[in-house]
Amino acid sequence: MSSSLFRTKKVEQSILDTEEPEHALKKSLSALDLTVFGVGVIIGTGIFVLTGKVAKENAGPAVSLAFVVAGVVCALAALCYAEFASTVPVAGSAYTFAYASLGELPAWIIGWDLVLEFALGTAVVAVGWSGYVRSLLDNVGWHLPDYLSGREGSSGFGFDILAAALVLVLTAILVVGVKLSARVTTVVVAIKVTVVMIVIIAGAFFIVGDNYKPFIPKEQAQEAGSNLKAPLVQLMFGYTPTNFGVMGIFTAASVVFFAFIGFDVVATAAEETKNPQRDMPRGILGSLFICTALYVAVSIVVTGMERYDRLSIDAPLADAFKATGHPWYAGVISFGAAIGLTTVCMILLLGQTRVFFAMSRDGLLPRFFSRVHPRFRTPHRPTILLGVIIAIVAGFTSLSELAELVNIGTLFAFVVVAIGVVILRHTRPDLNRSFRTPLVPFVPIVSVLASLWLMLNLPAETWLRFAIWMVIGFVVYFLYGRSHSRLVRREETAEAAVHPPRPNTR
Repeated sequence: MSSSLFRTKKVEQSILDTEEPEHALKKSLSALDLTVFGVGVIIGTGIFVLTGKVAKENAGPAVSLAFVVAGVVCALAALCYAEFASTVPVAGSAYTFAYASLGELPAWIIGWDLVLEFALGTAVVAVGWSGYVRSLLDNVGWHLPDYLSGREGSSGFGFDILAAALVLVLTAILVVGVKLSARVTTVVVAIKVTVVMIVIIAGAFFIVGDNYKPFIPKEQAQEAGSNLKAPLVQLMFGYTPTNFGVMGIFTAASVVFFAFIGFDVVATAAEETKNPQRDMPRGILGSLFICTALYVAVSIVVTGMERYDRLSIDAPLADAFKATGHPWYAGVISFGAAIGLTTVCMILLLGQTRVFFAMSRDGLLPRFFSRVHPRFRTPHRPTILLGVIIAIVAGFTSLSELAELVNIGTLFAFVVVAIGVVILRHTRPDLNRSFRTPLVPFVPIVSVLASLWLMLNLPAETWLRFAIWMVIGFVVYFLYGRSHSRLVRREETAEAAVHPPRPNTR
């Protein structure tokens, strides 16, 4: 029983499954498309929102170092993802990689984890997008009633109609085709990067050197409250929960990590890439490098424009320009943020549907969801199902406290992928690897340790919620996935063919 839970799915079989007519996705993406996808999803909530929050609460002007720390952790993981995505060009990202190296149960666990990560990520960003759009509407005198803005009205009902509508529109775009998604993303990313460059270039003229002093503020004891809200590493080692200082930089890095989620989503599109062996590493590493450079530049400029303890949490970039007497720039930034968050939602939703599709094609979820649309060649059934569910969740819930679940889920995936690279190098040295992670096993080991360190800097309550979701996942697997696994059924059929049952001679 225990050995069957860790049966691996051969890479050759994974690739062969992608050629089944009813379950084959259309190959239409290039390296440029993948890089645009990565930039499109990475540049979003982190750069437009989290910069002010972590500077004000955790790191001060040293928030730029927090982005560097998070970027290094992602770069280590990206090297591992690039090897897997080019070697196993199959939808599913970390789920597929785990199935090829660690076995079925670990693959299910990481797939279940990714479903949570992408769903919550999509909903959280949709709510953030709604806030920016409402702000723009308010500027021109159009005001949505409270009960359609996610706030309870006089009737006690509240539904964020804009957040739900965004998810449903993006769902329709993804059903029509991933190439259309790439075209829409290219236009939006061009606008978004332009706005970011405006922040960097224009903001550089308003930097005041004194705003960087002190660059790393002295540690401050956190206000009394629930210990569950303190970073787990501090509770484990008996530290008094603090803000700022060196530990504040690591805490900030674990929070702004949300801003880097995206390059792993690129890996979910491997099956829809024309030349995945060449283009996947370029898309993954290229998008990560571009976004890290922009993040660090923006955080340096913004904390130089306005003192860190006066930064806004809701719209730090726009409000920094307002504080310097330049509201026009603030309006441009708000517009860019609203446009930019659109692609974040779309690509997170794309990633989730591909993971769900891969799991259903393997039988761990109902096979009904693994049939592609006869015309568009997209996984329309899981896309519609998940799109409707996320739209409802985004409409009724702010999810602000659950956003950190996205971080812990992603970091957990990084750990699994890094371990998988080492194992697959040992078990399948014969595989053709067009991209090889350098210095194996050193780089994967460092990647695991770095990811675990950021996980430990997340609040204890985040770990508790994550554990509950994992327990639910185990229950679903043993009640359904285990008995419907195509891998297990294939092996049972092969075993029966080799050792047929003896005829009854009585």
